[in-house]
Amino acid sequence: MKNLKYIIIAFTILVSCGDDFVDVASQDENSEEFFNSEADYQNALVAAYDGLQSTYVNVMLGEIASDNTLCGGESATDVIGFQEIDDMTHTPNNANLRDIWNWMYGAVNRANFILEFQDKTDFPNKNNVIGQARFLRAYYNFELVKWFGDIPLAIDKRIKFGDQFTIERTPKADVYALIEQDLLFAAANLPYTQSEKGRVTKGAAQALLGKAYLFQNKFDEAATVLQDLINNGPYDLVTDYSTIFENDNENNIESVFEVQYTDKEGAGFGCLQCSEGNVAVGFNGIRNYTGPVFESGFSFNVPVQEAVDAFEDGDSRKDVAILDIDAWASANNATFSTGYEHTGYYNRKYIARQGDLNTGDANLTNPNNYRAIRFADVLLMAAEAFNKKTSPDDSTARTYLNRVRRRAFGDLLHDVSTSGINLTNDIYKERRVELVGEGHRFFDLVRTGRAAQEISGFVSGKHEVFPIPLIEIQLAGNRWLQNPNY
Repeated sequence: MKNLKYIIIAFTILVSCGDDFVDVASQDENSEEFFNSEADYQNALVAAYDGLQSTYVNVMLGEIASDNTLCGGESATDVIGFQEIDDMTHTPNNANLRDIWNWMYGAVNRANFILEFQDKTDFPNKNNVIGQARFLRAYYNFELVKWFGDIPLAIDKRIKFGDQFTIERTPKADVYALIEQDLLFAAANLPYTQSEKGRVTKGAAQALLGKAYLFQNKFDEAATVLQDLINNGPYDLVTDYSTIFENDNENNIESVFEVQYTDKEGAGFGCLQCSEGNVAVGFNGIRNYTGPVFESGFSFNVPVQEAVDAFEDGDSRKDVAILDIDAWASANNATFSTGYEHTGYYNRKYIARQGDLNTGDANLTNPNNYRAIRFADVLLMAAEAFNKKTSPDDSTARTYLNRVRRRAFGDLLHDVSTSGINLTNDIYKERRVELVGEGHRFFDLVRTGRAAQEISGFVSGKHEVFPIPLIEIQLAGNRWLQNPNY
């Protein structure tokens, strides 16, 4: 998909701009003239993939909301919505939370547009296309349910203008049930390898299904599907961890699923979601940087000392994940400015490198793919599932955990030998250092019940989910109840 131009299909979704309502054209005006050939389905599918690129904000805020990073930026009012989430003071009027809501629902609608007309035209290998569409719907719904809890849910149809007056918020258990059904279908109908990089595969469906099970504490089911993926999938750990996040090593053997970004079209602050590049990379970048290797950026999402100290001595991942800017500048005659909440550290995995082709603003966006699901993540999820399932299998759990640690330390001397709750805690620690900077930490803390003790300002019974944007409740005629304590 890296070189495949994203085609936006001419259909509309429920939309408002601030407090102004927009006239919405008929959503059925093209249905009779579309989905008459495989090419039509493929073009609609590309439009559904396009929603992935706007998930950059989900990734950033998954770190900023956690104990891994501070918001940073230029000042305390630089992207105030980010700052509020960092401080756990966010409200239903948070513009960036509304972005997540709008962009994910727009993407769900694109997937549902395909599924609404899935029976209209037959063609060879059609189940592959439908499997991809159902994975994408599951991916976007998974983002929505983990951010907002109970959500309005449409199945095999678009949410059209006016539906907000009749559609209800669906209990998250039912949302997860649809996610499971979509991913089981995708896993059964997709190959492990697609002809075009970036397309959804059987492995991606299995991995996301395993993660959805973990979020519901369905550890037996997670162990089964993740073990099958580990044993039968074509994935492995990249030998050299330091190469994983470089542009010349995208879609590598460790990549189970990547969000594809390109340099073809840059972003502008008026429409960041319009970018074909990874906006988070520019936001994470070093403020006013001059020197070798890196490009400058806007100094958001800066790692804290606690996250740095979570790495053990001898862990090769530390210098790959965390850039100590003072040490780097001193060693490389580089200069930089300090922004708000400067910690001295940057998320090295996702900051811009010099030499990356970029036709847009290198300080804002970048063609570096987001490694959404890595095989290391799969191994650690499987370790957790085997440790927590009805009949725990700590031997298998340790095998998967130590496979990740052996890559990190380059030896067998750092293998974990614990069992039970001690092994559980070792797995949690490993997830933090292996996946730091990749947007998973906040949701890991929430789903395992550790958020209140780890995140400053986190209120139990409130911050496990984020508020439904107030304007969306108003658009629905004030029929939806807000999440508790907002």
